[in-house]
Amino acid sequence: MIVLTVLSGVLAGCGGSEGTRARTAALPTASREPVQGGASSSPVPESEPPVPARGPGGLTPVFAGRAHGSAAGGADKVVALTFDADMTADQGPRAAAGEHFDNPALIASLRRLKVPSTVFMTGRWAQEYPVQARAIGNDPLFEIANHSFSHYAFSSPCYGLPTVAEAEMRGDVERAFTAIRRTGARHVVPYFRFPGGCYDDAALKALAPAGVTAVQWDVVSGDAFATDADAVAEQVLDGVKPGSLVVMHCTRSAAPVTDDAVRRIVPELRERGYRFVKVSELMHG
Repeated sequence: MIVLTVLSGVLAGCGGSEGTRARTAALPTASREPVQGGASSSPVPESEPPVPARGPGGLTPVFAGRAHGSAAGGADKVVALTFDADMTADQGPRAAAGEHFDNPALIASLRRLKVPSTVFMTGRWAQEYPVQARAIGNDPLFEIANHSFSHYAFSSPCYGLPTVAEAEMRGDVERAFTAIRRTGARHVVPYFRFPGGCYDDAALKALAPAGVTAVQWDVVSGDAFATDADAVAEQVLDGVKPGSLVVMHCTRSAAPVTDDAVRRIVPELRERGYRFVKVSELMHG
């Protein structure tokens, strides 16, 4: 296991499933197509992506993976790998200077390994890399979820991130959906991940009218700012249980060893009998 730094917390969230509560919402629509790639691919439900029932007080629901139960016969041995495509609203000059917030090699590996995945994308990332966003969002192997437009915090303190005003939270999320859909991406699901994983009841209340389900995790990969792919892989392999939801990243500059780690994680989990699914299938149960 590796120790997460404060910097990694900005990308990897608030130390795992801290503060997670089960609540709910409605949603924008998402088209569904069967995943290509044989028995190792995730079956996709024909219905719209599932959303939990609205929680106490009508707050936005929070989902962090299935309850860990018996995996007799491997029936429950599913795991969702999720990847945050982070870029904050003020990082345009850094991208213009040559910093890479994308990771095409990682996406290529997921395709080659036939791993159904959910990419949590900021609106600013979609604006910077519209061709990649469209390709990811039109590949039935993937689904795109919302990671805010700005990648600013929705509660404070949150690892030094600037904070979105409560009155602007819903607009920030809707602006991200707009930016993602403008790329031509079609497989867009009504799920939202709080930047840094930080939220409170005020944020859940503010987002309820946006019709999203907040998605956290129960396994932190530790890939943010990591330089040792084996350490990242070990952290995931040690943490995964049937029904787990893993948070990783799709940003070369801030998570440079994720591709290498994934190429070890995937075959080892498959050897253990795990099947990879998107968040929508994990939520579907």
